[in-house]
Order: sequence, then C-alpha cells, then structure tokens
Amino acid sequence: MDIDPAWLPPAAFRAVGGRRTLVRGAGPLVDTVRGEVAAACERFGGRMVPEEARADLVLELTGDTGDEGFACVRADGTTTVTASGGPGLLYGLFHVVRLGEDAFRGERAREEHRPAVALRMLDHWDNVAVHPVMGQVERGYAGGSLFWSDGRARGDLERVRAYGRLLAACGINAVAVNNVNVHETEARLLTDRIGEVADIAGALRPYGIRTHLSVTFAAPVVLGGLPTADPLDERVRAWWAGATARVYEAIGDFGGFVVKADSEGRPGPFAYGRTHADGANLLAAALAPHGGTVHWRAFVYDHRQDWRDRTTDRARAAYDHFVPLDGEFAANAVLQVKHGPMDFQVREPVSPLIGAMPRTRLAVEVQATQEYTGQQRHVCWLGPMWSEALRFRPDGEVSAGRLADGLVAVSNVGDDPFWTGHPLAQANLYTFGRLAWDPAADPRAVLGEWIALTRPEAPARLEAGLRAVLDGSWRTYEKYTAPLGVGFMVQPGHHYGPSVDGYEYSPWGTYHFADRDGVGVDRSAATGTGYASQYAKPWSELYESPDTCPDDLLLFFHHVPYGHVLHSGKTVIQHIYDTHFEGVEEAEEARRVWAGLTDLVDPAQHARVADRYEEQVRCAREWRDQVNSYFLRKSGVPDERGRTIH
Repeated sequence: MDIDPAWLPPAAFRAVGGRRTLVRGAGPLVDTVRGEVAAACERFGGRMVPEEARADLVLELTGDTGDEGFACVRADGTTTVTASGGPGLLYGLFHVVRLGEDAFRGERAREEHRPAVALRMLDHWDNVAVHPVMGQVERGYAGGSLFWSDGRARGDLERVRAYGRLLAACGINAVAVNNVNVHETEARLLTDRIGEVADIAGALRPYGIRTHLSVTFAAPVVLGGLPTADPLDERVRAWWAGATARVYEAIGDFGGFVVKADSEGRPGPFAYGRTHADGANLLAAALAPHGGTVHWRAFVYDHRQDWRDRTTDRARAAYDHFVPLDGEFAANAVLQVKHGPMDFQVREPVSPLIGAMPRTRLAVEVQATQEYTGQQRHVCWLGPMWSEALRFRPDGEVSAGRLADGLVAVSNVGDDPFWTGHPLAQANLYTFGRLAWDPAADPRAVLGEWIALTRPEAPARLEAGLRAVLDGSWRTYEKYTAPLGVGFMVQPGHHYGPSVDGYEYSPWGTYHFADRDGVGVDRSAATGTGYASQYAKPWSELYESPDTCPDDLLLFFHHVPYGHVLHSGKTVIQHIYDTHFEGVEEAEEARRVWAGLTDLVDPAQHARVADRYEEQVRCAREWRDQVNSYFLRKSGVPDERGRTIH
C-alpha cells in the first residue's frame, strides 16, 4: 500500500539515519524509537551502536522530565536526548528529526521540552456505517473514514498505524474514533463491538496515542434495555459501571468517553430534570476506577428558535447553561468548550466560558476540518486564528496556564490518498498538534517546520511559494466571505458556498439582522442581548460600545448603520465592498503562484491543488458577487470606487 508520508518523508530522517545512534531503555515506545532509528539508518547508511561504542546520537530513558517531556543537549560531538518515559523519548526523537542537521552542529545547551497541555486530542466525526444524511464522515472533507468501512472496522490497519505515527510526530496523544452524534451502529461499539475498537487502539498504541470513544447518553436504554437513562438512577449507574469495566478489559489504556448531550436533538440529562453536572458525573464515576476521563461537550443551545425574538441569542447559551454548575463536576470530568460561542466561524470572539469556570476542568475545541472555512476545497491555514484564540486571556493578561486540561480538534483526515483531501490542508493538522503542545508558539514558525519537514530538500522558490499561498490564506478567506464577524452566510445544510440569508430566518439562530438602515446583532448589555456582559473586564467594556469594539468583531456585537465609520477610516458598507474584491484578487494571485510551482511539486499533488484552486477562485467570485449585491440592494449605497457589482 502506498501511503502519503505527509510531514514524515524518508528524506526528513537523513540527518538521523546517517549517524551512529545508541538507544538505551526498554518498553513498547522505546521499541518504537529503536525501530524508527533502525529504519532510518538502513536507508541512509548510519548504524545502531552498542553501549561501549562512540555515538553521534544518544536516546536514553532517564531523567526527570515527566512522562511526555524530554531534554536535548549537544556536547563533545554527541547529541543526547533524555526522557523519563517512553512517550517523551519518542517526542524527543521527532524533535531531532525537526532540527535536522542543526541537531548535530556545534554545541547545544541543554533544553527541556514539556507539553503545556496535558491532553492533545483529535475527535473523528466518523460513522461506522454510512449514514443516509451524514454519510461516512460528518463534516469530513477527505473521503471516507480512516477507521470504518461497510459497517465494520477496517481489517488492514497499516494506514491507521501510519496515522498514529504522523500524530506523534506533531505531539498529539489521543484520538476519539467515532462521531459525537452517536447512532445505533456507533452505540454498539461500547458493548458487543468493543473488540473492533481494541484493534484500532492496538494500531495507535505504538505511537503513544490513547483511544477514546463517543457514546450516547441514552446507552442504558438503547443497549441495556433499561426503561430510563436517569443519571441518578442506581440501575443506570450500575449499567455504566459494568459496561465501562468491560471496555477496560478489552483496552487497558482506554482514554475515556466523549459525550454530546441535550444538543441538536441528542439525548441528555434534561429529559430527567437533571443537570449536565449530574450527567457528566455519572460517566465520570464509571471511568474513575480505571483512570479514564469523560469529555462533556458544552455545545448546548436551543436549535428551535423564533427568528423574530431578538432576545434569544445562541451565543449566550453555553455560558448560561454551564457557569451556574462551576465546581459541581467530578475531578475526571472535562467540559469541552468550542473556542468561539457560535460554531467554528471564520471570525468570532473567544468563548466567555473559557476562564469563567475556575473550579471546572476545561478543554478547548477547535475545528481542523474546514466546515465553515472552505471545506478543504479552499486553502485556509488556520494557525493564526487558533493562535489568537489560545493567546486570549479572560482577564487581559497573557498567561499560559489555563489550557492545561486539554486541546481538542475535530479531525480533517479521511481515507483520501493525501490524508486531508486538499494536500495543503495537512498544514492545519500539523499546526494543531504543535500549538496543542505549546499554545504560545509562533504559528508562522510552526508553518516553517511543516514546510521543512514535508519538503526537506525543497529549493528556496518552493518554500517561498508555499509560504505565500498559506500564510495569509485565513484572512483572504475571511475577506471574500462573511464580513466583520457576522458568520453563517452559507448554504443551509451542507454549509458550502454563499447564501446571505441562508440561516437568517431559521430556527438555528439569526446572524446578521440586515435591514435598509444597517447590519449586525446587538449583543450589548445596554440595549441588546447582554452577551457582551458575559466577559470579565476589560473585554466586557471593550465589546460593549461600537466605538471601542474591534473592527473585525463589530457586527458580531453591534447593529450599526452602513455609514458607520470603522477604526480603519472606512464605512461599514465600503469595507464590505473592498474586502470582497480584495479577497478574490488574493485568491487569484495564490492560484497564479501555485501554477508557477509545477516543476517543483509531485505532479499528482500539484494537479490536485491546482484543481482545488480553480474551485476556490470560482467560489470566491460567487461570494463577492452575492454578498456585495445583497448589501448594495439593502443599503442603496454605491461603491465609491465605481466597480461593477453584479
């Protein structure tokens, strides 16, 4: 089977593989390290050496760096990596691979590396069987499932093992292998089909990846035949305890459960008059004896709203539901919070729930699969967006401590030959892993790592071209889609392509309130929904007034006239016109740059990206024309530059 090496092509191991290496220690992950080094040496002429021989590289299990941490030093011609645990030694090896020849030059002072975030997880929204509405992978844009086919686990797990290797190389340590919208086929993975999950766990384990499972809150009814799933019912508690114990019999290092409850029609504790803390603690109690964790998603809101009711605000929902429960969740329950209050839009503020529950463990959830950012048909490198969210601090101070409980991404991987559908979307997956390891890292430095690893022998022209098409791609996408923080101007259902009023009069929420006089949602405390007041100072004060609100979030927080003057000096309406024209021009320029790299990229990969750029430019023009035409008609204000608006 030909498997795309992504950011681990053989050439990336040249520096390691051409040297004398000593590996000290024992254990499954040390064996993985030994195998990686041996394969590199076989390819590039180096060799594994015994204890008494001189080594250029020493990888040893010793020290006090925590299970996942490692230290690296170079002295007297030897580069030494030490770690306290197998995972740390594996991460240390991949650190040397990233450094390349630099790892073996001169002297290098001792550096310690530890992950800032303990759990760095991918949630796969994969269905075991093809769902009639959601297909094989819900919101997946890279083909079918990596794990499941024809209603069963894939028999050949070579590709799953290769996936685990890629994840370890960027620092990811956990994977949930099925959809958070758990249907009956997926539900049975918990009980009579746990052996299939165990097979997947076995393929991921050599690279330090723990397996998690999404479960339905109604499992005692659906699978256990009980008349209730009430979290305070002793029969329900006993059922979960027994089912969970059997999971650990099959998978001793099982990570835990992921739960979507009382959200978008999924069952939950509200049906029994119980709280979300009651529901989460039920599963936490079942997992606790085994060292497992329940990840309870905070994506809970009313999806049957009346669009005419201006007091209902989907953005408020997570805070309103969960802040009163702070301190009531078990120690092994983690509240999983989307990084923004809505739903992975190209621009929205950081959720006020992050930082509002100091007595509750939180994990922040982002979306690598590009549901609202081009669906991996458009280039949209999300590193800068994620970095902005991860650097945001509720009290206005920059501090690295709040995300220690977990960072989670909805996976963008499938059975596509290039893993991610769009080959350049691989950069999002790699960037997520590296930012999860260190949320304070410069995303552009991470992009440089990805380019250097993916194409280790690339000429400067290719490196410059890749940076040119990726580095500003998020802001380019923002320019030609929804302006100034509005969001959701997409086709209902599949969420691809423009429809300015697509969700405006739907029960899922209302997002721009455009009329003849102005546009935007009033979320101020003084005259609107009060959402701005969910933030602590200084953010609540900053967002409260259109005079101080940042331009890129203005229409998320305020309804303003089309003639309102932004901090940039432009009116809102002129900003809409200008950015949509600029976005198309930037997409066209990126297409031109990529076309000029034909001689430097694998033909199949170049053709795939070129084809996607044709679609991106077509769609960007469609966005420009529909959005600009809509607001020209609404406002009656012409473009001051006299351009044709269709």
